[in-house]
Amino acid sequence: MSEFFFRLTPDQVLAAVEAGGFRPTGHCSALNSLENRVYDVRLEDDSHVVAKFYRPERWSREAIQEEHAFLDDLREEEIPVCAPLAFADGETLHQVEDIWYAVWPRTGGRAPDELADTQLEVLGRLLARIHNVGALRDAPARRRLSAASFVREPLEILAAHLPPSCARRYFAAAERVAALFEERAPDVPVHRIHGDCHVGNLLDGREGFFFLDFDDFVIGPAVQDVWMLAPGRDAEGQRQRRVMIDAYRQFRDFDERWLRLAEPLRAMRFVHYAAWIARRWQDPAFPPTFPHFGSEDYWESETRDLEEQVERIQREDGPATPGSAATEESELDNRDFFWDL
Repeated sequence: MSEFFFRLTPDQVLAAVEAGGFRPTGHCSALNSLENRVYDVRLEDDSHVVAKFYRPERWSREAIQEEHAFLDDLREEEIPVCAPLAFADGETLHQVEDIWYAVWPRTGGRAPDELADTQLEVLGRLLARIHNVGALRDAPARRRLSAASFVREPLEILAAHLPPSCARRYFAAAERVAALFEERAPDVPVHRIHGDCHVGNLLDGREGFFFLDFDDFVIGPAVQDVWMLAPGRDAEGQRQRRVMIDAYRQFRDFDERWLRLAEPLRAMRFVHYAAWIARRWQDPAFPPTFPHFGSEDYWESETRDLEEQVERIQREDGPATPGSAATEESELDNRDFFWDL
């Protein structure tokens, strides 16, 4: 890992932005981001841009360029996304030392707290349009959302962190999640999707919704974006998901059978999230942000949650009874909504 990434200074940020053909004033402030390093920069015309420095060794140049290409494809279809600006040489990706960086327009608005039915309908139509564009071409350098990439590879990272008291149970539950996903996934089409499509990556502004942060876009099933925008499990959550899917179908087909992947995908995210923290533990920003990570209580809770999720998934194939975990809304936490992974 490059030390330059950890010791980026405002002067270095401003110099990189200026080298790309922009004219910064000297105003530079860090924005909230754990995975990458992101800065608000004011330009001489009083506009603002956002300079994003990608964490080294995470994405290849080709993978980042595929992110930018996806955003450009979406922008061409007038889908409201935040896409990178071109540097003076026409490129959208430059490098300083071994850090790739890009400059983005600053987009105004706020993340919605709750979504009304009219908003869910708008988002359903927009999501279908995103997926229509996503299906037009492949992105071979990007991650495929699979049991290997979201469960088995993360388990290799977590092996060094799990305590003996629950390691066997955690691994057994995670492997069961992987198997359940693989049982249900073979006939589900995959294509370019947002991949991290929770409400924290939406802005509601004067011109409507903007989709943000395609940093984690993957090749995966459409239902991944659908369940993340409508994650509730109770009757109201299911009704909201139905509202969004009905609107989605105005622009793109959505097979009901794909919904059987929603809960396995949620469980896979549990494992993927824990491994993300483990991978970044040497980053000085992570221990104070996740102070309970690695404790016995943390892993006992993670193991229990994963086991309960496996039970919930398996019950989907049988009749649910009133008061069961399959019909009750369980508390959602940062694994359902975490950003910047």
